[in-house]
Amino acid sequence: MDAIRLGQGLRALRLRVGWRQLDVALKVGLSHGTISNIERGRVDQVSMDTLRRVANAYGADVDIRIRWRGEQLDRLLDAGHVRLVSAVASQLTAAGWLVAVETTFSIWGERGSIDILAYHPEIAALLVVEVKTVVPDFQAMISALDRKARLAPEIAAARGWNASRASRLLVIEDGSTSRDRIRRVAPAATAALPARGTEVRTWLRRPSGLLAGLIFLRSANQRDATTRVTGRQRVRRLIRVRTATPAERSAHQKPARRQPSA
Repeated sequence: MDAIRLGQGLRALRLRVGWRQLDVALKVGLSHGTISNIERGRVDQVSMDTLRRVANAYGADVDIRIRWRGEQLDRLLDAGHVRLVSAVASQLTAAGWLVAVETTFSIWGERGSIDILAYHPEIAALLVVEVKTVVPDFQAMISALDRKARLAPEIAAARGWNASRASRLLVIEDGSTSRDRIRRVAPAATAALPARGTEVRTWLRRPSGLLAGLIFLRSANQRDATTRVTGRQRVRRLIRVRTATPAERSAHQKPARRQPSA
């Protein structure tokens, strides 16, 4: 985060609406000094919630981006996305679905890619799955999922999969941050994707009607990391509690020094 640019941006927005720093402070319930520090880029002791409140007063939002070793972070996120897509695809295949991963489309000028397009041949059920390792703008994410579900029957027809309508499923990498983001938009999330947890998993095993659901799922890399850490901890415990046997103690004892003869 560029603190100086952030402060300059908030100051420019304040001047645009014709407010004083004191006016902003009163509107968001902060001190005049806090608003002044933020506009000067002094945000080390300022919480993200405070920055969002100030920005929201101007009808703006705060967007923080992480940069790491050029494009390495993008590659890291892509790798996590691939693992999560693979985990979902494996579960669908085991439940009897035909699965197409990263299905691109171009229909009447609308272009994009569907993370997972799945078809259940026994029931002729069609499913569009959007996979996210992080939770971006929720409304934009739902709009994209709705658009793909609308186009899905035509996309599926090219594969010989016949369905008049498509169900929607949003799969999010499980974690406290992602769950917190969804809790913040709980009313909108529930309205758009009401099915959760057990209801979603039951439907995937035996589809009936249309599904609009959301589930959290841990990808393989998280389970692997947990296994590695747990294994190391167990080894350390074994090493700490192990004591030498009497034979080992005897083998390592130094021989008694012989007393010189008189």
